[in-house]
Amino acid sequence: MSGERRGLALGLHLGVLALLAALQLVLPAFHHGMVARVMVLAAYAVGYNLLLGYTGLMSLGHAMFFAAGMYGTGLTIQHWGFGAGAGFLAGIVSGLAVAAAVGLVTLRTAGPAFLIVTMMLAQAFNLAALYFNDVTGGDQGFILSGLGLDLFGVRLAFAHPAVKYNAAFVVFAGCLLSSLWLTGSPAGRVLLALKENEERTRLLGYNTLRCRLFAVVVSGLLSAVAGSTYTLLFSYVGSTFGSILYSIYPLLWTLLGGAGTTLGPLVGTLVMTYFVDIASAITTGYLIVVGAALIVMVLWAPAGIVGGIRKRWARWLP
Repeated sequence: MSGERRGLALGLHLGVLALLAALQLVLPAFHHGMVARVMVLAAYAVGYNLLLGYTGLMSLGHAMFFAAGMYGTGLTIQHWGFGAGAGFLAGIVSGLAVAAAVGLVTLRTAGPAFLIVTMMLAQAFNLAALYFNDVTGGDQGFILSGLGLDLFGVRLAFAHPAVKYNAAFVVFAGCLLSSLWLTGSPAGRVLLALKENEERTRLLGYNTLRCRLFAVVVSGLLSAVAGSTYTLLFSYVGSTFGSILYSIYPLLWTLLGGAGTTLGPLVGTLVMTYFVDIASAITTGYLIVVGAALIVMVLWAPAGIVGGIRKRWARWLP
């Protein structure tokens, strides 16, 4: 990407972040909380997009990374008395450890084999969370209360709408800008080459196995950051977030927004979250409506919303 295109891309991303920061001043209470949740889930989708969109590895096990961050934070706070900051770091370490282990196990698989192995590992993770229900709370989970940060003598309670929104914004901004930097770096270009032609990438002298491991670890790390943040901001930990449904969600959000685009995960998460909310208010069979709309969207824009915009009008979009 040329210097001019990099400047345009950075300016666009900073503009989107500025818009999200300003929205909190005008949004009503319901949408204020909804957008905060969207930003946390979009950070999760950003992590997934690094694996699918830029490396070409489709996973059905990403919920275990999200849940690892969630449980790493929630359990250390609940049982060991960690504070929010220490719990957040514990969630990140947990997600990083799980991602590294999964990466080593799935290192030599690709395509359908990678998808199946990640799904099986995620199911095993979720079953373990259900089995040890005395610790994890099982399918009911557990609620945390009184979470917050003490910053310069000021107590910032995550239950406060402004604190919740801005914490979600900071995490999403960090994940988005990290994704933008990584995909434009030499390492990111190697991942793209791996996606396009693994054999040629290997012939160029790159260790494709290490590249896969790197992609899985970074993707899992960002997903764990999102999971840990979700626990802190919404004060809940439950095995639902480790189910296969939460492995399918980031796949749908990424494809809807545009796999291989840095802003696609945000757009896909935002559109799908609000569409599900509107459809569920109209009919109990809202999943049929959502499925039909997704089919129409895929037929109309197979590259996703942002991917379609890039293909037709703005080829400089990363």
